[in-house]
Amino acid sequence: MLRTAHLALALLLSSGAVVAAQTARVYTQADYAKARRLMDSNADALVYHAVDGPEWLADGRFWYRDAGPDGATFTLVDPATRTKAPAFDHARLASALNAAGAAGKLAGWWRGPLDAGHLPIDDFSLKDGAQTVLLTIGDSLVSCDLRAPGACASAGAALPETYDLSPDGKRAAFIRDNNLWVRELANGHETQLTRDGAPDFGYATDNAGWRHSDNPILTWSPDSKRIATFQQDQRKDGWMYLVSTAIGHPELEAWRYPLAGDPHVTTIERVIIDVDRRKVVRLKMPPDQHRSTLCDDVSCAGGHGWTDVQWSPDSAHVAFVSTSRDHKQEWLRVADAASGTVRDVMTETAATYLEGGDGKRENWRYLPASNQVLWLSARDNWLQLYLYDLTTGKLKDQVTHGEGDVTEVLRVDERARRVYFIAVGKQAGFDPYYRALYRVDLDGTGLKLLTPENADHEVTMSPDGREFVDVGSTPETPQAAVVRDDDGNVLMEVAREDISRLQAIGWKPPTPITVKARDGIADLYGFLFRPTDFDPAKRYPIIDHVYPGPQAFAQGVGVVGRPRVRRRVHRRNGHAGPVEELP
Repeated sequence: MLRTAHLALALLLSSGAVVAAQTARVYTQADYAKARRLMDSNADALVYHAVDGPEWLADGRFWYRDAGPDGATFTLVDPATRTKAPAFDHARLASALNAAGAAGKLAGWWRGPLDAGHLPIDDFSLKDGAQTVLLTIGDSLVSCDLRAPGACASAGAALPETYDLSPDGKRAAFIRDNNLWVRELANGHETQLTRDGAPDFGYATDNAGWRHSDNPILTWSPDSKRIATFQQDQRKDGWMYLVSTAIGHPELEAWRYPLAGDPHVTTIERVIIDVDRRKVVRLKMPPDQHRSTLCDDVSCAGGHGWTDVQWSPDSAHVAFVSTSRDHKQEWLRVADAASGTVRDVMTETAATYLEGGDGKRENWRYLPASNQVLWLSARDNWLQLYLYDLTTGKLKDQVTHGEGDVTEVLRVDERARRVYFIAVGKQAGFDPYYRALYRVDLDGTGLKLLTPENADHEVTMSPDGREFVDVGSTPETPQAAVVRDDDGNVLMEVAREDISRLQAIGWKPPTPITVKARDGIADLYGFLFRPTDFDPAKRYPIIDHVYPGPQAFAQGVGVVGRPRVRRRVHRRNGHAGPVEELP
């Protein structure tokens, strides 16, 4: 089973032997200047027209931020008409924002003047044929009428500094003084939902791991009337201390963090909150471990979203997975949102640990319409999908088969009885770490590869599943972004990454390599990073860099256009987070 990522995070050979350089070299200011130019902070700015994180709209279009030599353009793509264009008049919008800012209408964030290529927009929506733009800028909502330059004004109450927005876009949930609150965005009215939160016993907190934040960890119901969250108990946990020092006085960071073998560990008490009635319903079960199927945290997306919690479409029930602290056992449960009654559906155990796949979202799916659950398991030595009965907890079908890991479930179409998923290692002759999109019927038939190129594919599906954005690349070839239909057919090209200016300063891609493992049989895949002024006639020292922790690595490969190794997430060693990013 593919349980480790590419070996190379730096210059790599299998032997690890170090060969002394022939002669000592004296480095000059020019050498250091060249090295600085190739650092991420400088090199990234020389990569143009990458498609990173496209945002689909409800009408079937999507937008992305297109970085070019003169700044960024917010580009709107319409797969139905095979067209793309700037989402709005950037120059006119900059003028409108500058006029409103100078008039004092945008106090708090506007530092102007702004220009068309450098608009500080986090999100936006369009009205009146793109003549009215609703912007999210930091914690501000701003509406601009482009037919009347200067007509920009606040579009409602400011957002909390950290918040979770309801599905209907009318409320923002946030934490204040260890309790959960909501703010009405139309008028700024605030409501306190809980009242018994206390230090180390707060609601929706994201502060129990190495990565912690002020973001509320919760899941809104589809009708925006209920919130599933937890009250986190750290009152008996021991303390973790870290001291950082640079120039000046060192800084001490302290937080509650249990260690292996401690008698007291962080637990969560699951609750459902009726927002309108301000009623807290505690689930009728003992406190749960602070764990999830993907990581050693309840939020595996860096403080955004609660992993392993899924609402029914009618907002009446919540399905969730409880995970033991050692990741050796998981329980799928369903709770009644009104009463708090909990029903165990199924459980799975493993002698070592249960692997949950990759991505930021759990890879099981609650399917109440068909009374089933889609479950990810490595019981046959590969991560495969299985279908269970939601009432009896009995296995019905194995959905995926053969070699290769299912790493991420992107969409389940209950009506068509199909699942779309990312997998690695299924195609002979492909790098086994290249991600590819597949679909298969829930009865296990009809498997089809939807991204056939021998490359790593970053896929973003539309809300209705009819199209998806496919960004393909390898460590040696820049991104090519296209839109495909749900049968894998290319509908239109979106963009091709331009790295010519990056190459002009001497950047060169790593060389993919394959070496044999210690047994002389298994292939190990990695990268060989050569100096930019590599001379094949010379001999160089070798740095053999591996991470020997007891973790599982998420799959991923280097992508040209971001001249670094893709972030890899490691788990099972007490925390989750990026291991390394190397130039």
